[in-house]
Order: sequence, then C-alpha cells, then structure tokens
Amino acid sequence: MTYNSPTSLALCFDAPMQSWGIRSRGIIRDTMPEPTKSGVLGLLCAALGIDRNDDAALAELTRLRLAVRVDREGVVERDYHVTQNVPTTQGAGHRTVVSERYYLADALFLVVLEGDERLLTRVAEAVERPHWRLSFGRKAYVPARPILARGEGPTSRTAEKALAGYGWLENSATARASMKRQVIRPGLRIVVECPTNAIDAEARHDQPLSFAEGSRRFAPRTVRTGEVPLTDEMISAGEKLCF
Repeated sequence: MTYNSPTSLALCFDAPMQSWGIRSRGIIRDTMPEPTKSGVLGLLCAALGIDRNDDAALAELTRLRLAVRVDREGVVERDYHVTQNVPTTQGAGHRTVVSERYYLADALFLVVLEGDERLLTRVAEAVERPHWRLSFGRKAYVPARPILARGEGPTSRTAEKALAGYGWLENSATARASMKRQVIRPGLRIVVECPTNAIDAEARHDQPLSFAEGSRRFAPRTVRTGEVPLTDEMISAGEKLCF
C-alpha cells in the first residue's frame, strides 16, 4: 500500500501475557511470536466500538498496513484448561474436555499502523478512550500500560521509518543500562506487511474479512521479516516516552 503522504501511528503492546492465535481450532489454541493483523484489528474494533457483524467498518480498518517491531521477545507458555459437562456430539451425554492454550509471557511490541491520516486520528483517540475494554488476544490479557504514549498521534512517516527510529519501549532501567554498555547489540526483529511480489514475502492467513459469530472469515496477506539496529538514539528516545 502506498500513499501520497505516508502517515503512521505507533502503539505500545506491553502486558504480562499476550496471545496472538492464527490457527486456533478445537482444543489447541496457538500463539504467534508477535501480534497478528486479525488480533490488532480486533483490538481496534473494541476501541472504536465496532460491532462484530459490521463487515464494512472492518474492511476500512483492513486497509491499514501493519508493521511490528519486537522490543522484547516473549516466552511461549502453556495453560491447561479443563471444561466439564460439555455435550457430546450425539447430545446424549456430557464429557470433560482438556484444552491447551498457548500465550507469550513478558513480551513487548511496537505496533505501527500506516494509512489514512483521518482514520489513524480516530484510532488514536479511540485507544485513549476505548468503547470496550482492550485486551491482547484474550479478555484476561489486558495492557500493562497505555497503548499510546501521552501527547502522541499520527505522524508523517512510513511504517519502516517508525520501526527504525521510534524510541525503544523497554521500561526497565536495568535493561536499558545493560544495553547501553553493550558494544555489539542484538537487532530488533521486525515483521512488515508487504506486496505479494516483494522479495522474501511470506504468507500469513490473518487478514480478517468478518468477525461475525459463527462465520469468522480470513484471507491471506504477505509480510517480510528482518531486523533494525537498536541505536543509542532509540534508547535515549525511549527514556523520554511518557505513558
């Protein structure tokens, strides 16, 4: 997607637990190692008060381009859930179902949306005063800090420039001090939505077409993965961010 004047909005996804399923069916509920587009747009729908049956409003959001920077890799954990008195397929009795639900512990992401400035302005206002409670993949997984930094909103830059220049979101003073002392620092992993003909493009089946109950539908999109260097400027800029 291209625009005459690229505009992007940077969001902070920080929580003790996050889950970004892409193939969650039956008793196995998976998670990707970073936010999915379906998960991010689901959060935006909650913020904007968009009903799950409003496919037209969802379609407007799908035109936003998504880019993610992993500021802290999460650890994949697993919960066992036991559900009792589940009706059998024949309807003649009940059974106990054990399901496995995966999630990310202590992950931290910079989520960048690129698109129409008016839409991004609406999104920025909504995440500050959401219509419904916001969560990261499951209702219990709520943000650990505000999603939007105080005083910030859409800016005139591409998603790529935001990924490469926005302040490092790590809020641990110990982690920041340790990173400053490192001569060779690890790069920050990025996942960026891209055209289908881009080099190294890979498919992700997480472009939502409908969130309607009983008829949720998704389409494929393409992303590319890479890294951006963690610079002194990014560390210093992150220390000035106010959430």
